[in-house]
Amino acid sequence: MQGSATDYLAAERTVLAWIRTGIALMGLGFVLARFGLFLQEFNHIQPDVQVKQYGISLWIGIALILVGVSVCLLSMFRHLRMLKQLEAGESLYLHRPRLVIGVVAALVLLGLVMAGYLIFANPKSLVHASMGEENSMAASAENGIVRIPGNHPVDATVAKLAGILQAKGVKLFVVVDHSGEAASAGLKMPNTKLLIFGNPKAGTPLMLASPSVALDFPLKILVAEDTAGKTWISYSSPSFLQARHALPAALLPNITVIEALAAKAAE
Repeated sequence: MQGSATDYLAAERTVLAWIRTGIALMGLGFVLARFGLFLQEFNHIQPDVQVKQYGISLWIGIALILVGVSVCLLSMFRHLRMLKQLEAGESLYLHRPRLVIGVVAALVLLGLVMAGYLIFANPKSLVHASMGEENSMAASAENGIVRIPGNHPVDATVAKLAGILQAKGVKLFVVVDHSGEAASAGLKMPNTKLLIFGNPKAGTPLMLASPSVALDFPLKILVAEDTAGKTWISYSSPSFLQARHALPAALLPNITVIEALAAKAAE
C-alpha cells in the first residue's frame, strides 16, 4: 500500500527542515571563517599582538560550512529513499535516524572545539590592541604624531630601516643617537634613535610649494624603547603636515611614503 498524501507532505516538510538546518550551519560557518580571516589581517597590522590562536575560527567556520553542505546532500538522498519507501508501502520507521545522530555528533564535536577556543584564547589582547590603535589615532589627530609598535629591538629596527632606505635610493642623512648622547653626559635613557632621511626629488617640490615645510624636512622617524623594553616607531602624520603647511594634495604622495617605510620597519 502506497503512502498517503499526508505522509508525502510530512516527508517534504522534513527535507525542507533539514535544508534550513544546512543553510543555517553554512551561514554560521561563513561568519566564523570571515572572522578568522579578519584576525589574520589584524595580525599583519599589529604584529606585536599575539592572535595566532584566533586563526582556528577559520577552520571551525570551514568545518561548519562542510557540515551544512553534507546535511543538505544527505537530506536529499534521505528524502529520495523515503519516497521510494512510501511508493513501496514500506514503513518509514525501519531505519535508524543516522542523519540526526551524525549531525548532532558533528555539532557536539565542533561545539567542544569552539568552547576550548574561547576558553584558552586571550581576547583581552585584541581589546587592548584596539584601544591602543584608537589612542594612537587620537594622538595623531591632536599633535600629528603617529606611533606604531615595532617587532624588533631598536638597533635591529634602525638597521632594517637603513637598509630599506638604501634599497629605495633614499639618502639617510644622519642617525641621531639620543640615548648615546645622554650616556656620554652621565645620564640614563632608554635606547632612542632618530633617523633623518630624504630625497631632493620628492622634497624640493614640496618646499617650493610651501617653504615652511622645510621646518619639518628632511623626514624623520623616531625609533625608541619604552620603560618596559618595547620598541615604538614614531613619525609625523602626512595629513598633519599637509594641513600645517597647506601643501597641495597632488604632492601628498611625496611624503606618504613615510607610512610605508615605518610599517615595513615594524614588521
